[in-house]
Amino acid sequence: MYNPNSAVMVRISGLIFLIGMMFVLLSVPHSKAMAVSGERDLIPLQPIIDRYAPGDVIQLASGRYSGPLTIDKELTIQGGPSVTVVNAEPVSAITIRSDGVKLNEFTIEHNANEQTAAIQVEGRNSELTDLHVRTQAYGMIIRNSGQATIQRNMITWVGADSATSSQKGNGIDLYNAHDSYIEGNEITGMRDGIYLENSHKSIVQNNKLLHTRYGIHCMYIDGSSVMDNTGEGNMTGAMIMGVKNTVISGNSFRKQSTHVHSQGILLYDVHQSSVHNNIVEGNRVGMNIAESSGNEIRGNAVLRNYIGIQLVLAEANEFTGNQLVSNVIEASALDSPNNVMMKNYWDSFQGLDLNQDGISEISYAINPFYEQLVSRNSAYQLFFQSPGMVFLSDLFTEGREQWTTDMSPRMSIDTGSDLHMPVDIATGNSVVWIIGLVLLAIATFIIIYMGVLRK
Repeated sequence: MYNPNSAVMVRISGLIFLIGMMFVLLSVPHSKAMAVSGERDLIPLQPIIDRYAPGDVIQLASGRYSGPLTIDKELTIQGGPSVTVVNAEPVSAITIRSDGVKLNEFTIEHNANEQTAAIQVEGRNSELTDLHVRTQAYGMIIRNSGQATIQRNMITWVGADSATSSQKGNGIDLYNAHDSYIEGNEITGMRDGIYLENSHKSIVQNNKLLHTRYGIHCMYIDGSSVMDNTGEGNMTGAMIMGVKNTVISGNSFRKQSTHVHSQGILLYDVHQSSVHNNIVEGNRVGMNIAESSGNEIRGNAVLRNYIGIQLVLAEANEFTGNQLVSNVIEASALDSPNNVMMKNYWDSFQGLDLNQDGISEISYAINPFYEQLVSRNSAYQLFFQSPGMVFLSDLFTEGREQWTTDMSPRMSIDTGSDLHMPVDIATGNSVVWIIGLVLLAIATFIIIYMGVLRK
C-alpha cells in the first residue's frame, strides 16, 4: 500500500546524502584535488624505455610522464613542447649511466628538494639539448665523465623564494668532467649558474646567468674557455679560482651590487691566463684580482663600478688597453708589485700629450693611501672623497716608486678596439662637449635677453 509519508522520507534522505557528498567534495582543496588527478594521469616512463634496444631513437608522445628514470643503454629520447617528465621521489629524475645518451626538447619538473638533480649524467658523450628544467634541487649534474654537450637549455629554480643559496643546487654542475661544451643555456635563480670543478679543457660560451650566487664558478680547471657569457643581478658574475691557462673573453657582467662582496669578475689564484674584451658595469667591484700572477688583462671595459679594478697580492700581471670610465674609485692596489700597466684609459686622469700620439707623457700612479687607511680603521670610509681625505691623499707620497703605475696612459678611449663599448660611454666625451656648448648658448641668450628687457 502506498504510503506518502515514507516516499517523502526517502526523498529527504536522498537530498541529505547529496548535500553531504557536495560538502565532502567542497572540503577538499581544489589544488590538492587537481594534484591527485594529475598524479593519476602520469604515464610511467621507465617501462617504455625498457622496451627499446641500444641505439634506438624514442619519440615520446605528448603527455605527462612519471619519473624517476634510469637509462643504462645508448638511446636518443626526443620529446616536444607538450612532453613533461615529473619526479617527486628523493632521487634524480633522470639518471644516465650509459655512454652516448641524447635527450632533446622536453620539460622536466624535479620536485624533490634533496641533493639530487633533474638530470644526472655518469656516462660519456651525452647530449642534453633544448630541455626546460624546473627544479627544487640541482639542474644538471655531470660526474666523472667527459665530452658532454649541454646546449640551449633553460634551467629555473622553482623552490621557495625564501630559500638561501645553501639550500639551492647549481644549474649545471660538473666535477671531473673534461672536454665538455656548455653553450646557449639560460639559468635563473640557482645557487651557482654553471659550476666547474676539476673539469679541464671545457668551453663555457654564450650562456645567460640571472639572479644566482655566482653566475659562473670555476675551480681547479686548466686549458678552458669562458667566452661571450652574460650575467646580471648575481652576487658575482664570474668566480674564477685555482685556474691556469684559461681564457676569459667577451663576457658581460652587469649590476652585481646587492652584496658587500659583489663583483663582476673575481680572479683568485689564477695564473698564465688571458682576461680580455670583457665588460664589467655597475658592480660593487668591477674586476677583483687577488693572489694571481702572470696573467694578461687587456681590452676590458670597466664602467660605473664602485671600485673599477682591485689588486690584492697580485703580481707580474700585464694590464694593457683597458678602459676605466665613471668608476667611483678607478683602481686600488695593496701589496701588488711588479705589475705592468700600459696604454690604459683612466677617465679622471689629467695627462699631458706633447707629441700628439694619444699617449700621456705623465704616468698615472694608483695611490694606496685611502685603502691602507680604511684597512686599519674602517670608520674612515665615512670620509670617502671628502675634501680633507682628497687633500691628505694628494700629500701622501711614501713609497711612490712601489705604487702600481701606468707608465703610458691613453688620453682618450680606444674606439678602434674589438670591445663594443656602450654608446653613451664611447661617445661620452663628444656628448659632454655638445651639452656644454648648448648650455653655454642658452645661458648667453638668457643674459642678452634679460639685458634687453632691463633697457
